[in-house]
Amino acid sequence: MFLGTIIYGLLNSAVLAVMAIGFNLTFGISGVANFAYGAMYIFSAYLSWMLFNLLELPYWLAVCTSIPATMALGALMYRFVLLRVRGQVLSEVIATFGIGLAILELFHYLGFVGFEYTLPVLIDDSITIGETMIDWQRIIVTGVAALLVAGLWAFTHYTRIGLAFRGIAQDERTALTLGIESDRIAMLSVSLGCGLAALAATVIIPLGSISPSEGYEVLIKALAVCIIGGLGSTGGVIVASLVIGFAERFTDTYVSSHWTMIVSLAAILLVLGFKPSGLFGRQKELEERI
Repeated sequence: MFLGTIIYGLLNSAVLAVMAIGFNLTFGISGVANFAYGAMYIFSAYLSWMLFNLLELPYWLAVCTSIPATMALGALMYRFVLLRVRGQVLSEVIATFGIGLAILELFHYLGFVGFEYTLPVLIDDSITIGETMIDWQRIIVTGVAALLVAGLWAFTHYTRIGLAFRGIAQDERTALTLGIESDRIAMLSVSLGCGLAALAATVIIPLGSISPSEGYEVLIKALAVCIIGGLGSTGGVIVASLVIGFAERFTDTYVSSHWTMIVSLAAILLVLGFKPSGLFGRQKELEERI
């Protein structure tokens, strides 16, 4: 049992990292806390489901359509809503949460609730380590987590747009004097963050089903990881995902599954009480953003 708990703790940590990395990227670059993040995750999943099941498109084409569509929705959200309240933190939170709430409740109102709403697994098979059976979909999620961390590091260090992202994140005023368009980069960061939420949905949703309520849970878990690790810190996302992932799995195994979500909320309160900027966050930078 203990070995299985360790293995699934690692796999759960990978799921959390994939969930949170898009939210963390957007905030780290633009300073926008996208509270519509969970809704974008669910929007992409439902869109893929509709394209695949109703229009009968090949699954790969449905996914390749839903991810860019989610990115476009994120860009439109920034262009027509967030741009008007840029720099007003409370207004940004209210605006994005309102948009997310509208999207999730629309799907709920239209009756998109039930176990039949899910996405197919990419590999319908499993392997056994010791006495622990692991399905390939979870292994794929772990691989995606590793590729995202490595890919985003390479993107922000070796591409023009990535270097512009880093420039805005480190010193927006200096970046502006160098000709980097702050609003354009912020819009791209919000769009890319929404695209990463869509990618996360593509690999994580097959482990369960699509539900509007899942959007709220994804937002809470992404917030928990980013707040504990430090908003804008990729290293923090990795460490926080491991901390929460193992805590949830040990709680599920040795206490009760009903307490799993409480672990994330309790961890947020604990870290905010002792280190408000997170484990790897820098309080000065957060204060400067505010």
